[in-house]
This record gives sequence, structure tokens and C-alpha cells, in this order.
Amino acid sequence: MKGNDYVKYMTEQVVSYIELPKDERKQRKLEHKAQRLHPPIGNRWFGALPFAIKSFFKRAD
Repeated sequence: MKGNDYVKYMTEQVVSYIELPKDERKQRKLEHKAQRLHPPIGNRWFGALPFAIKSFFKRAD
């Protein structure tokens, strides 16, 4: 995709989003949040290090 085509595509997406009623935009946002998957609690609190250690020991078995 050329740069000009990309700018045209992005402009169309922004305009279509702005033209939506506010209530519909809010509803889409809530649906998107509900579908999003949350990372495991260990990764959220401590990062990927516990996962890497756990994977290493599982592979060693």
C-alpha cells in the first residue's frame, strides 16, 4: 500500500467513526472492552519473568 493510499484509508476510517452517533461509539467501546482478554494475574503483577521460569521448568521435565 502506497503512502497516499494509506492516508486515504485512515481518513475514511476517522470520518466514518466521527459520523457515528455518540451513543453508538460509546456502545462499541464498551463491547470492545468486554471482549478484550486480560493477561494472567502473575504476568500483570510481575511481568513475563514468572512465565519464563515456569516454562523453563516445564520443559526440563
